[in-house]
Amino acid sequence: MQIAVIGLGSMGFGMAKSMLRSGQHTYGFDLSPKQVAAFQQAGGSEGALDAIAGTLDAVVIVVLNAAQTEDVLFGTQGIAASLKPGAVVVACATVAPDFARKMEEKCTDLGLLYLDAPISGGAKKAADGVLSIMAAGTAAAFKAADPILDATAATVFRLGDAAGPGSAMKAVNQLLAGVHIAAMAEALTFGMTQGISPQTFVEVISKCAGTSWMLENRAPHIVDGDYTPHSSVNIWPKDLGIVLDVAKSAGFGAPLTAAAMQQFLAAAGSGLGAEDDAAVAKVYARNAGLVLPGDA
Repeated sequence: MQIAVIGLGSMGFGMAKSMLRSGQHTYGFDLSPKQVAAFQQAGGSEGALDAIAGTLDAVVIVVLNAAQTEDVLFGTQGIAASLKPGAVVVACATVAPDFARKMEEKCTDLGLLYLDAPISGGAKKAADGVLSIMAAGTAAAFKAADPILDATAATVFRLGDAAGPGSAMKAVNQLLAGVHIAAMAEALTFGMTQGISPQTFVEVISKCAGTSWMLENRAPHIVDGDYTPHSSVNIWPKDLGIVLDVAKSAGFGAPLTAAAMQQFLAAAGSGLGAEDDAAVAKVYARNAGLVLPGDA
């Protein structure tokens, strides 16, 4: 296959390398020339997007949000109109289900296939090609995207025959993930008020019923005092905002989501937006007069 991966961040770069390992002819594009150069040095193909668009069998979009997804496809330099009929668009950003349905409709009008395919698993699983993908689309879209799914995922959930269910399931996942990170930060710092060190918290709770994947993955960042952004604080006002918007449209109250959202907004407003999302613990620490590992 001739594939273009658009968005070479922590997830997209790993996915693109997984496609290379599977033998696909893969191009990588990003706003950062450094990321593009790094991917080409890893074996990615060279070429300008507008020059190679008509040769592509698939475009995998791994950008931040709905606005960027739509811009990639239908913006002033959008690629959709240049793709050949039958090419598949694999859209991986966290977006609202209605947006996914809108993109599918617009792609269908151009003779393109569209797979609603949000991803989960983090940067390491992206690099290892073992993500979970929550996908929905036509049988033709799945068939066209199968080599990509095989290369990048350990588990592909086939959730429907039209776009929307994949993004709906991702919203459910993000509700839990965001709440779990905020709850981990609250519990860890609460433990500190009782003389329990962050290290001890991780050692004990990770083996007890109160654990979660997010706790086991993120709490060690706090223990190490390392907030290198594998997934940044700024992700969560966007993703939890999507959850709350979808919940509102469904007439559904989501108070735990709203509470977690406020903590991430407080972290972003404190200048922590570009740090790892475990930095939400700094909001709790500041308010309680606690000193986290690595802080003066």
